[in-house]
Amino acid sequence: MLIFKDIITSDEVLSDAYDLNLVDNVVYEVNCQMIQVKPGADVDIGANPSAEDAGEELEDGVETVNNIVNSFRLQSTGFDKKSYLTHLKAYMKVIKAKLADQPEEQKAFEKGASVYAKKIIKNFKDFDFYTTESMNPDGMVILLNYREDGTTPYVIVWKHGLVSEKI
Repeated sequence: MLIFKDIITSDEVLSDAYDLNLVDNVVYEVNCQMIQVKPGADVDIGANPSAEDAGEELEDGVETVNNIVNSFRLQSTGFDKKSYLTHLKAYMKVIKAKLADQPEEQKAFEKGASVYAKKIIKNFKDFDFYTTESMNPDGMVILLNYREDGTTPYVIVWKHGLVSEKI
């Protein structure tokens, strides 16, 4: 299995256990699920409940969480459009510098990131923002949005801001 880590913070962001969908050769969009967890108990992986369980309320202490946010201990954060743009420009500059020895990748990142950033800004109000576990302000900000159906969450991570590690 591969674990993907933030190239700046070395915090875990994703794994290849999820279906990574590469978009514009610059970001991965990864569908998530809302799951139920209870501290100290087995994790509900999001499978459909049986007919007998369909109408039951949540047990005391059970919480509904996003599986990726929970699994990788992502921390919710907030941005207004101006502060996010400031962060994104600084982040892209660091990633570009880290790609200096790979001119083809650097060029692809610059072109694709610029286009994708415009999509983010255009739909800014639709996103929730998460930092990695260490909450390092220089690291990647993971975006969370919902598909057109309004119920399927997905996260967006910058491809070039990840390194993979086989475990």
